[in-house]
Amino acid sequence: MVTATFRFYEELNDFLPPARRRREFDAPCARAATAKHMIEALGVPHTEVELVLVNGESCGFERLLEDGDRVAVYPKFETFDVSPLLRVREQPLRVLGQGLRFIADAHLGGLARLLRMAGFDTLYDNAIDDREIEVISAEQQRIVLTRDRDLLKRRGVTHGCYVRALKPELQLREIVGRLDLAGSVRPFTLCLQCNAPLRTVAKQDVQRKLPPAVRARHELFVTCDVCGGVFWQGSHWQRMRAVLAGVGAL
Repeated sequence: MVTATFRFYEELNDFLPPARRRREFDAPCARAATAKHMIEALGVPHTEVELVLVNGESCGFERLLEDGDRVAVYPKFETFDVSPLLRVREQPLRVLGQGLRFIADAHLGGLARLLRMAGFDTLYDNAIDDREIEVISAEQQRIVLTRDRDLLKRRGVTHGCYVRALKPELQLREIVGRLDLAGSVRPFTLCLQCNAPLRTVAKQDVQRKLPPAVRARHELFVTCDVCGGVFWQGSHWQRMRAVLAGVGAL
């Protein structure tokens, strides 16, 4: 029997039972078990991990564990006095830069709408299953957003976020802060319904679609070429701005 000692850091402890949080613990490993296999067997999705140290040396998920190994597992980090560092993915989740694209699972429709409101390309369809999400995320290089740990453990999911908050506005705050998105926000550039780009449209071209009060009070409009929706800076727009300001995205 192979036994290794594990220590998980920072928010990764949220996935562990209380007795194993923020402390070292021994765990039996199957022979030929890899670091990835054991990390996920202990309850932590591989998409939440950015660095693995075995006996003080950085390694990839494929590292075979041996009896007596000491395994330290880290999420987001700033600096380490360890060189060279081998991150477990070619492109770390939190430094993908601008142009992030997401796919949200069936339980995160509210978050998907808020991310679109902030200008982030976010696919959402409550009819698609985990397998489809896995395929789409790989083919289109989208970050999976979910509260389902098992979805994040799928082999084809390389970038994902376990969403801890329960309410959409708090979820948006969490994702904006975790991925440092505030500087990349482009509010009101995507359709909340279709995820398609919005474009400015002349009032005369859409006035037949406008309620009389809106036609009298507003001059600036945008439209979605997919669903045909027309939008203006009314009370709903003001509320959405308040949401974005509340998460530091304006």
